[in-house]
Amino acid sequence: MAQTRGNLFILSAPSGAGKSSLINALLAKYSDMKVSVSHTTRSPRPGEENGAHYHFVNVDEFKSLIEKNDFFEWAQVFDNYYGTSKQAIEEQLAAGIDVFLDIDWQGAQQLRKLVDDIETIFILPPSKAELESRLNNRGQDSQEVIASRMAKAQSETSHYDEYDYVVVNDDFASALNEIETIVLAKRLSLQSQAIRHQDLLADLLS
Repeated sequence: MAQTRGNLFILSAPSGAGKSSLINALLAKYSDMKVSVSHTTRSPRPGEENGAHYHFVNVDEFKSLIEKNDFFEWAQVFDNYYGTSKQAIEEQLAAGIDVFLDIDWQGAQQLRKLVDDIETIFILPPSKAELESRLNNRGQDSQEVIASRMAKAQSETSHYDEYDYVVVNDDFASALNEIETIVLAKRLSLQSQAIRHQDLLADLLS
């Protein structure tokens, strides 16, 4: 069985839609799936570790990486910068690992211009009221920040039609199953299977 190149996925959503929880649940089931660890200039939240959740850098360091063209994509979100490392992504894909990019629609637009073979998924909350409730229940942000995130949610959601798939995170288990189905379907595509089973196919067709 030949080694196949990993697949690249983008997951985007308004803050509070449950995207990170869905990604973490998926990675817990599969050892050959990873989430890209982005660079950011924002401060770590309680429990976040440098190198595990994000690579935390200052603004000058981030801008230096931009000048070196080290990012697949980068964006400024809520007064902070976020970026995706080219080298880290390429190394994981070459090792046959499926990589998930937890980025917004701006980053997704940049990636589509650079990468042809990429699957994009947009996660929606079940309602505006539920989205606000989830943001409040986090207990991590001030009311001012929550109001800002709610104001931006509509703008972010307006880009849903730029994505290949849309998943509504109403029931967590169902949403997780839908994302898993998308990933497994990609793994079973003709291109992937032709590489993975090239010896079998050669034998069957000889």
